[in-house]
Amino acid sequence: MKPLPEITVHPKRPSLDDRPLDRRIGLIILATDHTSEPDFRRMVANERIGVYVARIPYANPTTPENLRKMQPALTAGAALILPDETLDAICYSCTSASVVIGDAAIEAAIQAAKPGVPVVTPPAAGVRGLNAFGVRRISVLTPYTVETSRPMATYFAERGFEIASFTCLGFEDDREMARIPPAALVDLARQATHPQADALFVSCTALRGALAVTGMERAIGRPVVTSNQASAWNCLRLCGDETAHPEFGRLMTLPLPRD
Repeated sequence: MKPLPEITVHPKRPSLDDRPLDRRIGLIILATDHTSEPDFRRMVANERIGVYVARIPYANPTTPENLRKMQPALTAGAALILPDETLDAICYSCTSASVVIGDAAIEAAIQAAKPGVPVVTPPAAGVRGLNAFGVRRISVLTPYTVETSRPMATYFAERGFEIASFTCLGFEDDREMARIPPAALVDLARQATHPQADALFVSCTALRGALAVTGMERAIGRPVVTSNQASAWNCLRLCGDETAHPEFGRLMTLPLPRD
């Protein structure tokens, strides 16, 4: 073997940018999640916004009891996302768990690790999305069981929405929910939307709803708000990104309303 060359240290270090990307979004997802990362990659990540992901333990079936078990892991999950660095927002990407744990409790758990960071949950983002359209009478479609859907109905009713119809699919495993074809969601949206509803909310971050939202809106002739679409929209607007993305539905063309 030939002698190795001498390794030298360059005499001048290059100057550094303030940060690799201008804006930073944290994303806390379930260990079993197939959908949130691809959705945020296509809808949020760009040349100035980075998406940084942590996974936390979760075990099916999707019941209120199992969903609540994630709460203690939220602080540790948030702490793993760029430790000692600030974020522009953190999204906890689970709609049904956000409902049963509660938005305030989730915010407190995440801010214990990341003080002051804006916290986005899919149901709260969904409410903001529906408010952006100015609607009050909605239909809701979920992939869950009746037991897991019931708290979702209460959540939206308590926030002033009239639920014209509520349809669930009876799934217990979020990995199966992720395998529902987007084309099937379009057909389901058509069947699940009440004639008197002003909009449709499609719950669950496991569903590939972002790929189906424009088809669903064409099918029902009304706005459609989905979990990941609403969360992505909320995070983009918190980053000051007002770019319209109609390919992901009407919501992605609107500004964030003031709470």
